[in-house]
Amino acid sequence: MRISSIRLIVQHLSFIILTYGGRFGLYLSPSLPCFSCPFVTGCGGHCYLMGVQGFIGLGLGTKLFGLSGLMALGYLVLFIMLTAVLGKAWCGWICPFGLVQDWLAAIRKKIGLRESRISPGMMSGFGWIKYALLAYLVIVPLLITLGFFHPDFNLPFCNICPAKAIMPLFAGDTKYFSLDLTNAVTTVFSVSLLVITGIMLAGMFVKDRFFCIFCPLLALIHILKPLNALRLVKSPHTCIGCGACRRACPMDIETVYREKEKSDVQADACLTCRQCVEACAADRTLCLKWFGLKIAESSKKRALGIKGKKA
Repeated sequence: MRISSIRLIVQHLSFIILTYGGRFGLYLSPSLPCFSCPFVTGCGGHCYLMGVQGFIGLGLGTKLFGLSGLMALGYLVLFIMLTAVLGKAWCGWICPFGLVQDWLAAIRKKIGLRESRISPGMMSGFGWIKYALLAYLVIVPLLITLGFFHPDFNLPFCNICPAKAIMPLFAGDTKYFSLDLTNAVTTVFSVSLLVITGIMLAGMFVKDRFFCIFCPLLALIHILKPLNALRLVKSPHTCIGCGACRRACPMDIETVYREKEKSDVQADACLTCRQCVEACAADRTLCLKWFGLKIAESSKKRALGIKGKKA
């Protein structure tokens, strides 16, 4: 079975479990390294970013040495462990919001529209945004704790995250597409959420995994890259320079194609979807390793077979 077929099965199973698992008594964790939104009623586990913002923004100093502090430390350790085991496979294989983006891409292809490609220069220019958002979701709650911001500023990223508006739709909930006029802060967040969601929906339709370009969780996972057991490795001397990996990449990453010396080709925007491994027509040039064990590698026969079927 092709890697892409296995990935598709895993993605849909993950979507069902993480979106609806809580309705059947299954709740995995609030420390997941993927966008499973806590605003979905009955979710089966949710994104770690909400816990980070909530813990910092509602009194870091008073919580640090209490029971809540120990719980927060435990959730942090769990997040690091989960990230270390699967790395960015959480993004490419498990993330429910990632699958929604893939559905939109499939609709675009079905109606015959071409994907909008992003140049390496633009990708590099956009790269800082996800790290800026990561800093934003930490600094704003910290300023709440220090008394500079009102508590209504809590969960600053969740309140503008398009997943908050889109993912509850799969549970029949449309309330986050309405304006919250409780006060000036909630109004600004509510308007910002609708505008950003609209932009992201349009972007996700014309460009594969558009939101992932700006995802602060992807930035956090990349910061923990030295701990990741799952790695994309290249054998530069066997690369034939065909560019198939570059064309297959949903994130328009050039690193895998251009690297001629180093074996580590895991870029910060990489989702570990492994489409590049499947597309590579040079035997054993691209390899997926887990804890040092080879679990997938490129094959000329498989790549040519896939191209033949598409033709």
